[in-house]
Amino acid sequence: MFNSEEIRNDFPILNRTINGKRLVYFDNAATTHKPIQVINAIKEFYEKHNANIHRGLHTLSQEASQMYEEAHEIVAKFINAYSWREVIFTSNTTEALNLVAYGWGLWNLREGDEVVVTIMDHHSNMLPWRLIAQLKKIKIKYVDITNEGYLKYNHLEELITRKTRVVAFPVASNVLGTINDTMKISKIAHEVGAIVVADGAQSVPHTPTNVRELGVDFLAFSGHKMLGPTGSGVLWGREDILEEMKPFKVGGDTIKDVTLDYIVWHDLPWRFEAGTANIAEGIGLAEAVKYLTKIGMKNIRNHEIELVRYTLKRFEELGEEIQYYGPRNPYDKTGVVSFNVKELDHHVVGAALDVFGIAVRTGMHCAHPLHYRLGLKGTIRASYYLYNTFEEIDYLMESLEKIIMLKESFSKEKPSTLCTGT
Repeated sequence: MFNSEEIRNDFPILNRTINGKRLVYFDNAATTHKPIQVINAIKEFYEKHNANIHRGLHTLSQEASQMYEEAHEIVAKFINAYSWREVIFTSNTTEALNLVAYGWGLWNLREGDEVVVTIMDHHSNMLPWRLIAQLKKIKIKYVDITNEGYLKYNHLEELITRKTRVVAFPVASNVLGTINDTMKISKIAHEVGAIVVADGAQSVPHTPTNVRELGVDFLAFSGHKMLGPTGSGVLWGREDILEEMKPFKVGGDTIKDVTLDYIVWHDLPWRFEAGTANIAEGIGLAEAVKYLTKIGMKNIRNHEIELVRYTLKRFEELGEEIQYYGPRNPYDKTGVVSFNVKELDHHVVGAALDVFGIAVRTGMHCAHPLHYRLGLKGTIRASYYLYNTFEEIDYLMESLEKIIMLKESFSKEKPSTLCTGT
């Protein structure tokens, strides 16, 4: 049975105190904490198996290579990929999405082609295509959202034409939590022969993922947002498309042979994993996947639904003092809750919450166009994961009540200059 209190015992950092208060960590959309199992897996690799992969016949290199390759197989099974050859390890979602833009887009897009993205996209899924647009003289189109934070599918259908070559979108918004209809978007895009690029950074860690059912051609996600180490990420792609793509980065381990006249690229996925890999991070990611699999992704999803439901109920008790953004149906969103306190700067509220030992994210969350669309200069984002509890939400509400009571004194404070707004 799912028990968040028992799960918390696996996360050493949750025993920390901040400003004399027990840490309440609500910044999981930015990065998640690591269970002791992941920490130990990385430690054991460095203590017993550390060596470079695919470059030596000695025992350590062979062990490291086997562990790293098995990590690809574990991740492939987690997302139900057809083959581990479709799973490319990257440093994060950003690199994975850039790999598609430069490995596929740079070689296949032509002047006059169109790329469709959304207003709710994270910069990492928008900016690579905008740079490609400058290089290739293509057109970028933006799908709008409703005031409640849902994608306008009728607008999507209007924007997609026979000139559309790429449709890129987030499976779930990192600001509003909105879960988009991936299968519907893929169907519309494929009707005109466009490829579908899905940003799964906010979905794969929180919902069961089956790439065979999503209908997308590429799916990118980060290991550090799903209990894995920083420096770990994944690009899944359809094998037939990957086979035709050029490497985004080239060098060591990307080739079978090189002469002064020709290059023979390596097999998948190695041709896209240039140089010495983040070996320990890949092994750590595999351990995180095993941990999540043991807990059960459906259990994690159901837990977050109830946390969001409870949060919105508690917000109602605070009345007009809380301005909430995004879908109000917890089944339509991930465990992301973005809000503001009336008449208070979001950075000021975030700094005040830190005094209570509560970690939230403030700013525009690398989604500036979305905030401008909503008429906002920034938001406070509380994002949940499997180790968060209802008691922590109660503590958040108690702290917000105290901040609201002291609103007049807080409103005189200047926003922190340490926050960049991203």
